[in-house]
Amino acid sequence: MKKDKIIYWISTGIISLMMLFSAYAYFTDPKIVDGFPKMGFPNWFRIELGIAKGIAALVLIVPQVPLRVKEWAYAGLGINLISAAILHFTMSDTKGAIFPMVLFVILVVSNIFLHKIKKA
Repeated sequence: MKKDKIIYWISTGIISLMMLFSAYAYFTDPKIVDGFPKMGFPNWFRIELGIAKGIAALVLIVPQVPLRVKEWAYAGLGINLISAAILHFTMSDTKGAIFPMVLFVILVVSNIFLHKIKKA
């Protein structure tokens, strides 16, 4: 049981920190601000995605949030990470696609161990 909680909190902490950093970068990093239109996305999508990532990261890390809400956050972040990997692949940026896939695996580990500790 203690091992499961440790794995859960480490994986959830990594995902939450990376998503909070990503959300922050969506508003402050000029490369990202300039990159979204170059990839064909409108500026409002960058803002919407940054807000959604920040909220989802907070939902995952706050223990008082109901399980159903956490599941929606996992789903949203999962879709976001898979979409990011696909985008990088389609732009012939294989190295750029690896990081979202690694984060996706960590996200899945977090979700699995959330359910393990909730059952116990």
